[in-house]
Amino acid sequence: MAYQDQIAQAHRIIETAKTWDGINAESVARMRLQNRFQTGLDIARYTAKIMREDMAAYDTDPSLYTQSLGCWHGFIGQQKLISIKKHFGSTKRRYLYLSGWMVAALRSEFGPLPDQSMHEKTSVPALIEELYTFLRQADARELGLLFRDLDAARQAGNAIKEKEILNAIDNYQTHVVPIIADIDAGFGNAEATYLLAKKMIEAGACCIQIENQVSDEKQCGHQDGKVTVPHEDFLGKIRAVRYAFLELGVDDGLIVARTDSLGAGLTKQIAISHKPGDIGDLYNSFLDCEEITPENCVNGDVVINRDGKLMRPKRLASNLFQFRPGTGADRCVLDCITALQNGADLLWIETEKPHIEQIASMVGRIREVVPNAKLVYNNSPSFNWTLNFRQQVYDAWEKAGKDVSKYDRAKLMSVDYDDTDLAKEADERIRTFQADGAKRAGIFHHLITLPTYHTAALSTDNLAKEYFGDQGMLGYVRNVQRQEIRQGIACVKHQNMAGSDIGDDHKEYFSGEAALKAGGAHNTMNQFAA
Repeated sequence: MAYQDQIAQAHRIIETAKTWDGINAESVARMRLQNRFQTGLDIARYTAKIMREDMAAYDTDPSLYTQSLGCWHGFIGQQKLISIKKHFGSTKRRYLYLSGWMVAALRSEFGPLPDQSMHEKTSVPALIEELYTFLRQADARELGLLFRDLDAARQAGNAIKEKEILNAIDNYQTHVVPIIADIDAGFGNAEATYLLAKKMIEAGACCIQIENQVSDEKQCGHQDGKVTVPHEDFLGKIRAVRYAFLELGVDDGLIVARTDSLGAGLTKQIAISHKPGDIGDLYNSFLDCEEITPENCVNGDVVINRDGKLMRPKRLASNLFQFRPGTGADRCVLDCITALQNGADLLWIETEKPHIEQIASMVGRIREVVPNAKLVYNNSPSFNWTLNFRQQVYDAWEKAGKDVSKYDRAKLMSVDYDDTDLAKEADERIRTFQADGAKRAGIFHHLITLPTYHTAALSTDNLAKEYFGDQGMLGYVRNVQRQEIRQGIACVKHQNMAGSDIGDDHKEYFSGEAALKAGGAHNTMNQFAA
């Protein structure tokens, strides 16, 4: 509804009430526009539609891939979107990612924890709600500034400026974007997964990512000791998430099915198989087995029939069963096809390195069965991107017969190589990795799971080194505040960012000329007016 229509509607309501003469219709319209999303479900339905449209656009043109950065606090998410709008003018195809790793490391009441699903599961929907609270506040702040500009244009009698601002209000683009939210392995059985998924959706999540690890043995995707579950167990959790979406009326909610099979060599269970070639039989076909005989049979052995022979899956002291080495890629392909054929919308293949050809080789096989298969890919800080890509270039050059004698492959991370042709080519491959991956490996969405964990550490280290050292206050002023001012970082006016001006507007709505406002002549934020 256009701004003027909002005012007219509010005016009709006020007139009907008869005793509401102190209520201003335009102020009501402004408050309504500043609070467009009433509930998390409003957000989930709105953002699910965005993701579906983006997926359809990507299927037509793979250059239209999407991106996100991981968050661990609402303020971080807010600042990303404010920055995106500032630098690019639009939030289109830019999302937020909620990382279970960062929730565990930074949001648990137990203190910092590894990524093993030991944190409170309620902290995940709580962070979703917090992220959207901050994004909605970013809308309220930015619209509030437009309303102030509108009032100033009217007072100056500048009709052209007034029309321009009214157009900006009517075509305002919200900071609210899709969040891909990590539910780990579901924090329990399928019922537990369903209950948590509901909380996440009610908080605003339109897209939930779930992995095929055993819930109570869950490990970070880039750690050792990962244990997967049979497909039917995983599909039960995918169905649980879908039921949660449908129950809450988010009919086009999205599910990202993540497979950790590439790096997971263990399983806790032997899959149930009803006939040769079914999904349970296929899962069991990857088990590392030895033929059993009366002589080597012992009490407690689990036995399967493989090609007419009784075989004993190799079991570790931990009571876990192991897969045959070298089967990870084949298991990933089977996992992905099975998930897409049973309700998942997007895939996530957790890899041990950022290598497009490795990813593309698996996606190509998946697309032979599901032609429009699309990936969400973790551009992980767990990878040493510099070393990996320099080694990839080294190997490519060596294979092509190019002289690499001046390079030591094991030491390519060294600063000594930074200005070499090899390093420059590696950096160019890193720069184009996302576009190349979208085109050649079916990657619809690129994300970095833990970027702000690392940026917070790096910036704090640099500030502490200077502030507590010889530079003192200059360490803050030169490297933080002066840069905020010159780069136009909104947070330099931190009172405004925290909602002080919004509060002043409300005081004026409520009390008129009697309002005691904070933004007067003596507010030190006026020092940053220029």
